[in-house]
Amino acid sequence: MVTTSRAWLSLHRWLWGLNQEQRSVVIAYLMIVAIVGLGSLIMPQFASPNYLLLQLMKASFLGAVAAGQMMVILTGNIDLSVSWTLNLAAVMVTSIAQGQNERLWLGVLAGLAVGLIVGLLNGLGVAYLRIPSLVLTLGMDAVVKGVTVLYTGAQPKGESPELLNLIVHHKVWGGLPSVVLVWTAISLFCFIVLHRSALGRKIYAVGNNEICAYLSGVKSHRVLISAFVLSGLMNAIAGILLVGYAGRSFNGMGEPYLLPSIAAVVIGGTNILGGSGLYMGTVAGAIIITLLESTLSIMQISQAGRNIIYGLVILGMLFLYGRGSQIRE
Repeated sequence: MVTTSRAWLSLHRWLWGLNQEQRSVVIAYLMIVAIVGLGSLIMPQFASPNYLLLQLMKASFLGAVAAGQMMVILTGNIDLSVSWTLNLAAVMVTSIAQGQNERLWLGVLAGLAVGLIVGLLNGLGVAYLRIPSLVLTLGMDAVVKGVTVLYTGAQPKGESPELLNLIVHHKVWGGLPSVVLVWTAISLFCFIVLHRSALGRKIYAVGNNEICAYLSGVKSHRVLISAFVLSGLMNAIAGILLVGYAGRSFNGMGEPYLLPSIAAVVIGGTNILGGSGLYMGTVAGAIIITLLESTLSIMQISQAGRNIIYGLVILGMLFLYGRGSQIRE
């Protein structure tokens, strides 16, 4: 008992010796351990390597979406056009490739173009027209939904090329899904952009106070456009990968990723009001949401119940950060 108490005391002192961002990341990874422990009590095979690798594979899709969402949230905005941007990108892949490996690159380019265009329009609207991102991206999501349904006739056609299926489902190094390596590459890119580049520093500056950043010489319009474009591209990449996972595209396939992507970002310690957060926290947040989703599924909680939980998480984090003394525009 004495040894355990000392261990907890040491952990407590170490945590509070970190800054707020670092502490949030450490707590997020401790939450992963706690959820795995809880899940193993409910279902013994929950903690098995095969099951955890499956969850890591599922987290890769959410992780790609959350990466883009984090870019936007750091600027003090939000992207609600996730669902149908992802969906239209997926539809473009299957409709153009038609299951043929030699046409896959055309489908992928078309899917990425969807993300680029939607992200660019979102960024221009927020940066130059000063339309609140909440309203603009929600309206954009409705527009893209209409375009998708009009293009597909309510039912997307075509299947995923075998090569794309292989990229997603192939396992390397004794069982690691290759799509996790794709997520790793995405994570490395996002880490470099946010923590090792001038653009990353400007994103944080705009999120802290856009006026001060502008007066300091930061071209805030370009920063906002860049953040939304990156978010659109990440949504498109997630849609392309999901086609390989499901073997086809279908309308509504992006809807389960909107609330979880926001929840993953805020659980990882990113301030939902913008300006602070570490990318490794978002990685942990995506894993937490995936494991939580699996646990709730085992407990037979409905999708409506899961959405309530995600919403409460977001509201709770908003309340927590809203009490801060951060200077806003």
